[in-house]
Amino acid sequence: MNTLHRTALLAAAGTALVLSLTACQGDGDANSAPTSGSSVNVQSPSGKATDASGTTGSANSTGSGGTSGSAGSNSGGGSTKTSGSSGSASSGEQASASTPVCAAGDVRITAATQDGPPYTHIVLTAKNTSRHSCRLTGFPHIQFLESHKQDVPAVAKSKPEAPVVLAAGDPAYALVKLSDGGREENNEPVTAFSVMLAGDPTVIAVTAPGSEGVAVDPAKALTGYWTPELRNGADDF
Repeated sequence: MNTLHRTALLAAAGTALVLSLTACQGDGDANSAPTSGSSVNVQSPSGKATDASGTTGSANSTGSGGTSGSAGSNSGGGSTKTSGSSGSASSGEQASASTPVCAAGDVRITAATQDGPPYTHIVLTAKNTSRHSCRLTGFPHIQFLESHKQDVPAVAKSKPEAPVVLAAGDPAYALVKLSDGGREENNEPVTAFSVMLAGDPTVIAVTAPGSEGVAVDPAKALTGYWTPELRNGADDF
């Protein structure tokens, strides 16, 4: 009986020991759970991403902060850029104002037909042949016929918003209407005509395009302003 009683006591003690160890292990798992969860970033009172230990957040979180900082920098950069643009525009206007006006000796003017027959329009090209920049203002003052000494009227809607400044070798263009292309018009043949630039009384002789010249109705003729490029559709007249 003593042997059986001792065996029973040992068995009971072993069971208690196992239960005690299991309870301890369970407590250890419970304590380790928050530690595992602390790897997830949380917001600290300062607004910075931190982990459970209060350490500054991961590189990604810092990157987010950097992005915010970059946005601020962009805002500042935008302001600087805007003021810089405004300064550039001002400098550009001053440069334009200080650029000398193109004289007759600074440019070479040629004429070419525009579109197909009937040839109702020509394009004048003024190329800066000098070695310096110059400002081409207004419109070409054209006289087609000796019998009509009035300058061809200019079309106001073709006037460019900014001054036309030509660097050495750069061209400018002006669209010129000759007639409406009808048979009942009072067209006269023109093989050469005169052009003057605004601010310069020098007469420039221009050869009309085509082997037989062009047909001009003085009552219908119109000219556009000088522009840095021929704007298709904008100067229709």
